[in-house]
Amino acid sequence: MKVVESVSAMKALARGWRRDGKRIGLVPTMGYLHEGHLSLVRESKRRTDVTVVSIFVNPTQFGPNEDFKKYPRDLAKDIVYLETGGVDCLFHPVAAEVYPLDYRTFVEVQGLQDKLCGRSRPGHFRGVATVVLKLFEIVRPDLAFFGAKDAQQVLIIRRVAADLDLDLEVVTCPTVREPDGLALSSRNAYLGPAERKAALALSMSLRWAERAVAAGERDTARLVAGIRSVLEAEPMARVDYVEAVDPETLEPVGEVRGEVLVALAVFIGPTRLIDNVRLRA
Repeated sequence: MKVVESVSAMKALARGWRRDGKRIGLVPTMGYLHEGHLSLVRESKRRTDVTVVSIFVNPTQFGPNEDFKKYPRDLAKDIVYLETGGVDCLFHPVAAEVYPLDYRTFVEVQGLQDKLCGRSRPGHFRGVATVVLKLFEIVRPDLAFFGAKDAQQVLIIRRVAADLDLDLEVVTCPTVREPDGLALSSRNAYLGPAERKAALALSMSLRWAERAVAAGERDTARLVAGIRSVLEAEPMARVDYVEAVDPETLEPVGEVRGEVLVALAVFIGPTRLIDNVRLRA
């Protein structure tokens, strides 16, 4: 596996692959990899000739009081995972490579970036859209792979690709969960044993909503209220938001008709976790 740290070297490598007619897959990450990331790697290897994984803890998507400095990092372990998974190239730039001195340009997706997580984390998706667009330009992938757990992020990246006429496909892969239902997340590393158990309230509340819809419930206000009841029964949980929205516009919907995205963010102790489910009727 090649490990590349400079933008110029990554661009040169990608140009060579394209010149040789190879299809390039990109898996953008912030590192501290888990099985969810590796499932994206496997899909990339299945569908492309060359798989690039980026590891970059992006400072512009963290707010001033968020966890940028303490975000979990273990590059040595990540490299072992990637080599074992057959990744062709790790792109691991420092911040000065991605954001040189006097950097001024940012990407915004109006109407999507300030809803759901964007309401609680102002500026977050501005940072996400900017760094992902830069990675697309540096690596020039044919396909880029993202996890469905980050539903709002995926929607925003799809919109960036469509609006800016990018010549690539954004691929969404299923959320990977622990056997007990907890969605995999690098931030799960923050959870102590009691918090880890309490975090199951997120997936339990979404499973409750699935059962309610299967039993005939269509009113999203009652569904959201039921989800909140499950979450609020857990003493360690503090709800940031629970919303039922159109999966393409993120606008609230009143009834489950077709497909509805139910997304939530919950603090378990000091750790903010997200999850979602798509309800269909």
